Amino acid sequence: QVQLVESGGGLVQPGGSLRLSCTAAGSIFSISGMGWYRQAPGKERELVATVTSGGSTNYADSVKGRFTISRDNGKNWVYLQMNSLKTEDTAVYHCNAAGIRRNYSDLRVPFVSWGQGVQVTVSS
Repeated sequence: QVQLVESGGGLVQPGGSLRLSCTAAGSIFSISGMGWYRQAPGKERELVATVTSGGSTNYADSVKGRFTISRDNGKNWVYLQMNSLKTEDTAVYHCNAAGIRRNYSDLRVPFVSWGQGVQVTVSS
């Protein structure tokens, strides 16, 4: 199994910044993509940003120019730097990773994993 653990959420005023971190641990062979998704109360989970192992990034239109996703391939970390936060950014942010892991028979199998989520609240 592959576990994802997020950190860095909290309460911040509008216009402020937060940095989220997520690390992947387990019988990982390789990770192709990592990303952040968020879910606000009463809304569906939505993509925030993704990054491939080659460094290609993709952002939701609502966060372009404000959020930056980055990745440490060697240590299986992904970060989300959030600047100029708005009240509408309030949500639970979930880390996501997809790739190949080793199973109990040491065979390589695909995986998709999600973290438990961290709360980000933007409020004055």
